[in-house]
Amino acid sequence: MSLETGRRVLQIEARAIAELIGRLDEHFERAVETILACRGRLVVTGMGKSGLIGQKISATFSSTGTPSFFLHPAEALHGDLGRLVANDVLMALSYSGETEELLRLLDTVKRLAIPLIVLTGQPASTLAQASDVVIDVSISEEACPLGLAPTASTTAMLAVGDALAMALLERRGFREEDYAALHPGGGLGVRLRRVENVMHSGDEIPRVHPETTLPDVIYEISKKKMGHTAVVDADGRLAGVISDGDLRRFFQREGNRALDHCAADLMTRAPVSIGRKELATRALNIMESRRITSLMVLDQEGRLEGVVHIHDLWQTEMF
Repeated sequence: MSLETGRRVLQIEARAIAELIGRLDEHFERAVETILACRGRLVVTGMGKSGLIGQKISATFSSTGTPSFFLHPAEALHGDLGRLVANDVLMALSYSGETEELLRLLDTVKRLAIPLIVLTGQPASTLAQASDVVIDVSISEEACPLGLAPTASTTAMLAVGDALAMALLERRGFREEDYAALHPGGGLGVRLRRVENVMHSGDEIPRVHPETTLPDVIYEISKKKMGHTAVVDADGRLAGVISDGDLRRFFQREGNRALDHCAADLMTRAPVSIGRKELATRALNIMESRRITSLMVLDQEGRLEGVVHIHDLWQTEMF
């Protein structure tokens, strides 16, 4: 019985979202343009369950390049209206379009000439009639068996809010780097770190010169414990890389004569590299696709700035 109920709820809510797809029209475009032109903040408001959805929508906007905050309509009527300024845009969520607390905000909104976007299931409601842009989020039925608890209706509001946020993200040209700057903490922040935040630099970098003898190459690899060493010229530019595997294969081919050679004789020339400002996730993708364990970090002149090892990325729990 519970399984059947769960499936029915998901079917109803999925249908509610699917019905929205064909209903998006020029009103959606106008909402995007209105928010894009906003010189202040996008203020989201709603009462009850719609307010909870509004808080999530506001948070999504803020994290994807559109400054936003949630304004509780009841608190607004007791002093928080001062948070609204003339350059803001107000987005109000009310399925009925007749929420008293929201209607009482209209005088202030009109006085400040703040554009009003309304997400409602009743396009002919009082709130909708007073708005600049109306987005119809009406549904055919709630998922609640009693038809009382907001379920499919709040899901529809949330989906449209996400759609607006993603449309604005694209219009603003918001990039991974921008997202990383707004999410420096937690697991997501780790995933969006730049190479310069996880690379080894200075004396931690294993490096030798092309003329370094093989015994000294082995010593450097063993000392730095990264399984490889960079080979750099006198100006610090990367000339090649020597890995543990390169050493084994060279000794198998040359035998004891291998010790008479220098780094230039067995290094891999023009190894794959990355810049320090690249995302650490890109470094990991390169290493996994190339089946290598380290990447050299170079500046624009090809000079060695650091090395990032795959173990460093795993240890930061990027995934």
